[in-house]
Amino acid sequence: MSKQSYAKRKSKRERRTKLIIYIMIALMLLSTLTAGLAFFI
Repeated sequence: MSKQSYAKRKSKRERRTKLIIYIMIALMLLSTLTAGLAFFI
């Protein structure tokens, strides 16, 4: 029982970190796209 509850807590924290990582990647992609557009224009 204790192991399951710990796993649940860990998964919740992992999900939050994954969300933050995805947001960072999205921002990086947007910045690179905008830089590329500015370079082409």
